[in-house]
Amino acid sequence: MNPIQSPGLHEDAIEDPSASKRVQRRAAIASVIGTTIEWYDFFIYGTAAALIFPTLFFSHGGSDGLMESFATIFVGFLARPLGGALFGHMGDRVGRKSTLVATLTLMGVATVLVGFLPTAQAIGPAAGWLLIGLRFLQGIGVGGEWGGAVLLSMESHNGKRRGFMASLPNVGVPLGLVISVLVWSACSHLSGSALLEHDWRIPFLASGVLLIFGLIIRFGVPETRDFIEANKSVDRKKSPLGEAIRTEWRAILLSALIRPGEQAAFYTLTTFAVLYGSKHLALGRDFMLNAVLIAAVVACFALPFFGYVADRIGRRRTYMSAAICMMLFAFPYFAMLDSRLPIAVIGGTVVLMVIHAALYGSQAAYIAESFPARIRYSGASLGYQGASIIAGGPAPLISLWLFQTFHSGYAVAAYLAVMSLVSVCASFFLGRSKTAALPAGMQASAQVNS
Repeated sequence: MNPIQSPGLHEDAIEDPSASKRVQRRAAIASVIGTTIEWYDFFIYGTAAALIFPTLFFSHGGSDGLMESFATIFVGFLARPLGGALFGHMGDRVGRKSTLVATLTLMGVATVLVGFLPTAQAIGPAAGWLLIGLRFLQGIGVGGEWGGAVLLSMESHNGKRRGFMASLPNVGVPLGLVISVLVWSACSHLSGSALLEHDWRIPFLASGVLLIFGLIIRFGVPETRDFIEANKSVDRKKSPLGEAIRTEWRAILLSALIRPGEQAAFYTLTTFAVLYGSKHLALGRDFMLNAVLIAAVVACFALPFFGYVADRIGRRRTYMSAAICMMLFAFPYFAMLDSRLPIAVIGGTVVLMVIHAALYGSQAAYIAESFPARIRYSGASLGYQGASIIAGGPAPLISLWLFQTFHSGYAVAAYLAVMSLVSVCASFFLGRSKTAALPAGMQASAQVNS
């Protein structure tokens, strides 16, 4: 079967408005659910790396064990550009739908296997290396997920709400975070001392159930019309990945450079800040996890709101404004943490997450619409995941090193401010999106990035 002729495509949906709306809803739901599952997998690892893995997989423990555990987080980010390239190429050649099934399967299987790993007490240093290998596979899966999920939702809509539709899969990030925090909190309360013995495996093994559910949803989604239309005139002998690198290298580079403020803030908040608040400020692990949980719930609503705002006033304008706000709020955020006042800590965490939502909610369409449909999965994935190496992956490690070196959270605040400044500058130069990247009927009226 020709991969373009997906059996999930309903041709009548293109002509029938009601059928078209059903396709849009199904695509959006499948994108959000699948992305939620993948990010649940990614986040339960991040929490375990901060609170569980230093003791279980790096036998000497202490600060050195913590640094090694945080380094495994970076391994996942290091793999994400590889996943973006691999699955981006696949997504532009055989379709968004089948590629998303593959990314979800890889991520789910790798996560479940973490739940079966023997610890360092059982097999010594080999346990840590096995953990690193599975984290690398997780990174490859997540690396291919974002581009496909965003395109599946965005390209299934042909009207003026593509920014809003593109933002919906990003809701899977805070949703995945909410679920991971709830699961870890439940395990912590119910298990007590048994958490470090064997109950830490439960969140990872539960991913197997979520994987089956997610695959059922994604198998029922049709291919996007943008992909089908673009591939009617594409030379199948050409490599979409190679074409994207050769012809759109500037957009790929700038797409990566607009993200440091967003990524550094988010992964510092969800890893380092939990450790900083619970250990250094003595606020307690449960309190910090609950503060992140509240902020993540707010973000679930803020993300699509800012996708809507980006449709109204422009992707670029929304993104630059949010990046400036992130730069300005970095120091007040740590001042609110250092106050140790519960209302200030929760308030600061929520505000930081809302600013992040403004960045992340407008980012999806901003990046995706910078590339023509025939190489959009490859180009957008390379740009988006390229930031993982320079921002998201190193963020927990850099934050921990800065704090251990300068013994102040304000050193981390300075790092967040600098990363946000990079985002401001890059978003200024990314400029206006190419109208050629949009469907023909939208080119005249699109207000994409200005």
